[in-house]
Amino acid sequence: MNIGLIAHDAKKKLMQNFCIAYRGILSKNTLYATATTGRLIEEVTNLTIHKFLAGHLGGIQQLAAQIESNEIDLMIFLRDPLTPKKYEPDIKNIFRLCDTHNIPLATNLATAELLIKSLDRGDLEWREMYK
Repeated sequence: MNIGLIAHDAKKKLMQNFCIAYRGILSKNTLYATATTGRLIEEVTNLTIHKFLAGHLGGIQQLAAQIESNEIDLMIFLRDPLTPKKYEPDIKNIFRLCDTHNIPLATNLATAELLIKSLDRGDLEWREMYK
């Protein structure tokens, strides 16, 4: 499965810890991330990440294009809801596209853990029929 990973600055350490904890599951999948998030994950996990541009420089739009092309099966976007971003329309577009294309989306740690454990159990195999 193809997994998209994005984390706002205030959540990057949390994303690193999440990826350390679930490295075994993540290593069985193809991972895509915005540049800084991807680099930080690689540094602590040794996972291979396909990196796009930094989020605010177009990386979120690049991931959105992957979602729109049905190339992402699961999206984990650990966001900071208390700090407004200049690129908020791009963020909302990710949510809209995930809803439109039936792509599971986690925006917090609790949901991310539920989805990653579901992935490990095989509960997301239904995504294969969307390809």
